[in-house]
Order: sequence, then C-alpha cells, then structure tokens
Amino acid sequence: MEENKKTTKNRGYGDSFKYAFFGIKTAFQEERNMRTHLILGLVTVLCCLFLNLSLYEWFWILLCIFQVLVTEIWNTVIENVVDLVTGQRFHQLAKKAKDMAAAAVLLTSLFSTIVGAVIIFPKVFHLFF
Repeated sequence: MEENKKTTKNRGYGDSFKYAFFGIKTAFQEERNMRTHLILGLVTVLCCLFLNLSLYEWFWILLCIFQVLVTEIWNTVIENVVDLVTGQRFHQLAKKAKDMAAAAVLLTSLFSTIVGAVIIFPKVFHLFF
C-alpha cells in the first residue's frame, strides 16, 4: 500500500478500518517487539486451548494479550512522534518520554505474565500431578 499522505478525516468506516489495519501491519513489520509480543500471545492462546479455561479465565488471558499489543503500539507512536519533533537529536525530555513509554510496555508485560501464571500454572500442574 502506498504511503497515505492525506491530512483530512476519513469519510467512512471503510477508510477508518483500512488505515487501522495498515497501522497494525506497519507495527508488525517495523517493530521487532511487536512481533515478539504477537507471537508470544499466539503461543499462549494455543497452549490455553488445551487447558479447559473458563470464560472468565479466557477473558483475562485475551485482555492481557491485547493490552500488551496496544501498549506496544502506543510506545511506538510516542517514539515516532518524539523522533519527528526532535529531528532525532538528543534531548533529555525526549529521552524521558521514550523511557516512560518503554516502561509502560514493561509494566503491562509483567502484569500480563503474572495474570497468565496465576491462570495457567495451576492447570498445567494438575495435568502432571
């Protein structure tokens, strides 16, 4: 898809979805961490298919996976805007903004790992013991 250079609002839902999916595709293609999070999320879902999760447990697993992906996209947005504004020149406030955006991804990932462990480990334990 060629680069979108328009500056006006989308006219319809079709355009909105098209550009949203283009944003997801761009994040996946350009951001290594996005690919890592997506692959780990898919592996988690595949593993959970064999663990007889309740609807409530599925909700928490999927919420955590999507929250990590959304936070990673926001991190990328913040990094790109900071680079655009600073011309990629170092500035202490730019560093702080990027570091805090990365911290948001880290905290979201840690929380998701804890939630996943609380849900998944007991079920795996019961499979073997």
